[in-house]
Amino acid sequence: MRIVQIIDSLEPGGAERMALNYANALANEIHFSGLIATRKEGILKRQIDSKVSYLFLKKKRSIDLKAVFRLRKYLTKNKVDLIHAHSSSFFIGILVKLTLPKIKIIWHDHYGISSDLSVRKNLGLKFSSLFFKGSIAVNSALKKWAESYLFCSDIIYFPNFIDTVTDSDEKIILNGAEGKRIICVANLRPQKNHQLLIEAAKAIIDKHPDWTFHLFGKDFGDDYSEVIKSQIKDKKLSQNIFFYGTTDNVASALKQSDIAILTSLSEGLPLAVLEYGLYKLPVVSTNVGEISKVITSENEGIIVESDNKNELTAAIEKLILNEKYREDLGLALHNRIKLNYSETAIIKEYLSWLNSLSNFAS
Repeated sequence: MRIVQIIDSLEPGGAERMALNYANALANEIHFSGLIATRKEGILKRQIDSKVSYLFLKKKRSIDLKAVFRLRKYLTKNKVDLIHAHSSSFFIGILVKLTLPKIKIIWHDHYGISSDLSVRKNLGLKFSSLFFKGSIAVNSALKKWAESYLFCSDIIYFPNFIDTVTDSDEKIILNGAEGKRIICVANLRPQKNHQLLIEAAKAIIDKHPDWTFHLFGKDFGDDYSEVIKSQIKDKKLSQNIFFYGTTDNVASALKQSDIAILTSLSEGLPLAVLEYGLYKLPVVSTNVGEISKVITSENEGIIVESDNKNELTAAIEKLILNEKYREDLGLALHNRIKLNYSETAIIKEYLSWLNSLSNFAS
């Protein structure tokens, strides 16, 4: 097989990370693995495996014919037979397929706001799905939605996977006292519900003032970002809550942390939780998306109801007060993730599915 992953950018995010993960993993399994960023590059570019063929399309508008023919030339030159399009990048895949009818497209749905899919409508996607050979959903709710909405018969659920979090030359030194750090990896978007995190942090810091919170993720500089920063300032938490922005070495931060949290209102299957477990961190997360399928028992982590400050605060404090409990949770989650969400296991299933697609060679 000769497969390329297409994604809009290489900025840190779940869909972007998975496009990178698939490209890197497949480089060791198939004849040709490529990765294409359409609109923007980003710090994830530094993590592309040397065996992966990379192209930046420099796409400037929704319909950019220069980018389409640049993509067509690349696909033809490298004899690519399958485009694996992530999120909204399916559209340029459809445009190039109109000029290369034999190329196959599969679409990977990373939609993160899956709490109420009944309102999700996208006619462009619906009609584009007529051209999809298959579709991948990152959680079971998205799979059910695709089966009822898309014109595509081969739909499958694959969880996100992780093997290692790549270290880079960027060195991160966290603020706060060693052994008393709480980390959250989540871009500054409303569905990540940083307001809840800050409310819980205030309650924790009032009782445990030597503990600190460390937030990683892209700051979009929008109204939501301003609200979060104002909330921290108003509650006088600037010496206990720290923003670091994006990084391509989150592993360094995870190694320096003691508790990991996720306070989202909505998720698919967040890579952050997999990363937390990979580094043996005890996790407190809201019960959204597929998280309850990752943390399946109270021995693997603590799941609290979404937007419930009291539950979240109590769970964090429980971990603060019991170091042995933290160690046991972190190890149990680590073992589960290595067994069920490893690169090796998912890629094997992925390739088997591709081979089973009806008339794949046609």
